[in-house]
Amino acid sequence: MTQTDATAAAASVQGPVLVTGGTGKTGRRVVARLRELGVETRAASRSGETPFDWADPTTWQAALDGVTAVYITPLDASPSPTPAFVEQAVASGVRRLVLLSARGVDVPGYFGPAYEDGGPHGEGERAVRASGVTWTILRPGWFSQNFSEGVFLDGVRDGELALPTGDGRAAFIDADDIADVAVAALTEDGHAGEEYGLSGPRALGIADVLDEIAKETGRRAAYVPVDASAFRAGLVADQGFTDQEAGLWTDALEPITTSREAPVLDGVRRALGREPRDFADFVRDAAARGVWG
Repeated sequence: MTQTDATAAAASVQGPVLVTGGTGKTGRRVVARLRELGVETRAASRSGETPFDWADPTTWQAALDGVTAVYITPLDASPSPTPAFVEQAVASGVRRLVLLSARGVDVPGYFGPAYEDGGPHGEGERAVRASGVTWTILRPGWFSQNFSEGVFLDGVRDGELALPTGDGRAAFIDADDIADVAVAALTEDGHAGEEYGLSGPRALGIADVLDEIAKETGRRAAYVPVDASAFRAGLVADQGFTDQEAGLWTDALEPITTSREAPVLDGVRRALGREPRDFADFVRDAAARGVWG
C-alpha cells in the first residue's frame, strides 16, 4: 500500500475501530496495521488496554462506545456470545463488521459431530449476515503460526510432534495474510457481503512442515502419527483436558487428517490482488526471530 493509499484508507474510517482479541494471533496484527495507517484503534482483550471479556457482557459497552467498525475474533464456545455482541454493536452505532470465522463452516460434517451446523462459528456468521450493516466474513484454515506461537510449538521445540493426522495435508494460512485481508475489509470499499476462504498457496503434511522448519533451522522434529482415541485420552490424562475439550480438539484436527484443508482457496487473491505467502516465507521469518531456538 502506498502512502496515498494509506492516507485514503485512514480517512475513510469515521471513528475508532474496535479489535476484539486484540492481543491474539490475528488481532494484534490487525491492530498494528491499522495504527500504521493512522486509524484510531482499540485493542480489546481481558488483559489489554481496552478491557473486554466475552464471558462478561458488562465489559462490552465501554469498548463499543463511539466505534464504527469492529473486527470480531469470536469465543469458540457454544452457545456463542457473538450474536448478542453483534446486536449490541449495531445498537451502539457500529456500521461495519469483519468476522473471523473458520474454513469449512458451510460444509456439513467438516469438523465432525461436535461442530454440527457450523458450531459457534456458524452462529456468528448468521448473526453478522442478519445484522443489517456492512459485513465481511473471513474463513481461514489452520494457521502457519500454530507451529511458532501456538499449539504445536512445544512439540517442534521438544523434537517430537505427535498428532492424529495421519498422512493428511493442509494449505496452512499465514496470520499476516489474514490480518491484511481483515484490514482491507475494515478500511476499504469493495468487501461488503464477501466471504473469503483463506489458505496458503500449497498443501503440506505435518512431516513436510517439520522438514521445512528443519531446512531453515537445522533442528529436526519427528512427526509421530497417533490414533485419534489415544490422542484424545492423552489430552485428558496428561494435559488436564476435560472429555469435552479433548473431543473438540481432536475433532478440530479432523480436516487435516482427511485433507479437507488441502485445497488452495482464492480469498487472499480476491481480497488483496496478490498470492498468499508461502509456508517457507513464514518459516524463514519465524526462524529469524529465533522462535524455535
